[in-house]
Amino acid sequence: MLKEISITTHRRTEFIEITNLIQKIVRETKVDNGICYIYVPHTTAGITINENADRSVIEDIQMELNKIVPFDDDYSHSEGNSSAHIKSSLIGNSVCVFIENNSLKFGTWQGIFLCEFDGPRNRKVWVKIIKE
Repeated sequence: MLKEISITTHRRTEFIEITNLIQKIVRETKVDNGICYIYVPHTTAGITINENADRSVIEDIQMELNKIVPFDDDYSHSEGNSSAHIKSSLIGNSVCVFIENNSLKFGTWQGIFLCEFDGPRNRKVWVKIIKE
């Protein structure tokens, strides 16, 4: 079963926590045990799992990514969004989370974030549940 989530981003770079949206899909499937595969079908966005208790962690990640891959540099790509493509490649476009007892299985403080690097845009997130 494949589900699609639509998310509208509002800033050039933005990390949007989507943990509750993914958990809702897991609960609706009634799958007790398995794997939840989350994929972002975009070349200028990504997905990551990181701390969701302290927002400053996400702000620090964004700040450091902008230092490592600045918006403006001597890029060849004519659309002006090379930094977004590079950041997307660094972060990645998919994550997997175990499902136990019809619930996502996380470590302490973990959450799932859609990472926007070329916004604002309308983004899709695909969720595939694989039953054990």
